[in-house]
Amino acid sequence: MTDYPFSERGAADPTTEAYWAACAERRLTVQVCQDCGHHQHYPRPFCLSCQSDALRLVAVSGAGVIYALTTMRLPVIGALPPPYSLALVDLEEGPRLLTNIVSDREQVPRIGAPVVVAWREREAGLPPLPVFRLRR
Repeated sequence: MTDYPFSERGAADPTTEAYWAACAERRLTVQVCQDCGHHQHYPRPFCLSCQSDALRLVAVSGAGVIYALTTMRLPVIGALPPPYSLALVDLEEGPRLLTNIVSDREQVPRIGAPVVVAWREREAGLPPLPVFRLRR
């Protein structure tokens, strides 16, 4: 069992432990309901579609499209100096994630643009965070 409130993987509770373990291996996962087939992200103790607790994590492709996008211009945390792109990304498998879009100056993020998962390193001992970059 993990230490509460944070484990060595950065999980806040047992529901998210396997998700963060997959992130440590640079694998993006979502939950799938064994009863109704619904895919969801972030990990929860029950299915948002049918309320079943028969959930498991599955690896996903990491491909998606930008659903909504904004540029953050005010500092929120030191690890993310502005400006940076904040987006809702629709994964091919269905779930929508709140994430950052990383791009170079030649690539301008826009709604509807195809993206793929990338990984932002964090301080020692914590798994990387899934972020997205524009597909070339």
